[in-house]
Amino acid sequence: MFAWENRGKKVFRSIPNELFSATKVFAANQGLYTGFLTAGLTWSLFIQAPEWTADVAALFLIWVAIDGLYGAHSADKKILYVQPLPASIALLFVFTS
Repeated sequence: MFAWENRGKKVFRSIPNELFSATKVFAANQGLYTGFLTAGLTWSLFIQAPEWTADVAALFLIWVAIDGLYGAHSADKKILYVQPLPASIALLFVFTS
């Protein structure tokens, strides 16, 4: 979110350099969204009522998985392995623990 124009160039090598400045707002929006998902999952770790912990964690993990499915469909199939797959595995742990 904050290092899109320098760190982003190292991570997303397939994007032409001239697009980083033009897509800075878009990247900030994605970063903010990811930050909220992270905050929600972190919040679920501090909830005292076990049934709420599982429900809140599941809600945010489902959002992560849906976002990853959309990303895999619209951007790159590799996203399946880095977003919805880990979220699905975490969901299994949430519901089996």
